[in-house]
Amino acid sequence: MQRTLIFPLTLVAALVSVGNGAFAHDDATLDKLAGPNGGQLRMAGAYHFELVVARDSRQARDNPVSVYLSDHDGKKVAAAGASGTATILAEKAKITVPLVPAGDNRLTGIGKYASDPQMKVVVSITLADRKTEQARFTPLTMAAADGHGDHRQ
Repeated sequence: MQRTLIFPLTLVAALVSVGNGAFAHDDATLDKLAGPNGGQLRMAGAYHFELVVARDSRQARDNPVSVYLSDHDGKKVAAAGASGTATILAEKAKITVPLVPAGDNRLTGIGKYASDPQMKVVVSITLADRKTEQARFTPLTMAAADGHGDHRQ
C-alpha cells in the first residue's frame, strides 16, 4: 500500500515544483509584473535583476542606471561586495556603465544615453561570492507599446 501511494505523490510533487519553476520566471511572465522600483525584471541564475533607466531623456546625456537584486521570492539580496556593468545599446551608440553598490540591494552608475524605445541592455553582476550572473533587458519596450515612449523630453 505504501509503495502504491509514494509514486503518485512523488509524481504530483515533481510536477507541481516543475510547473511553478517553469512558468513563474520566463521573460514574458516577468514583463507582466511591475518591478517594485518601476523597472523591468529578468531572471539571472538564482536571482532576479530589476533594471531602472531614465525614460524621459530625448538626447543622450548623463542618466542614472540602477539594478536591484532579489531572490526568486522577491526578498532583497544585499549589494554589498557586488560590482557590475550595464552595457547599453541605444540610438546606434554602445556604452558601458560601471555599477557599484548604493545601499541595500541596489547597484547604480551614470552613463550618457538617450531613452530610446528600442534600447537593449545587458547587465552583468559579480556578486560578493564571486559568482557572475547576466541578464538581457529591453527596458523601454513596454513604455513604447503603451504610448508612454512618446512622452520623452
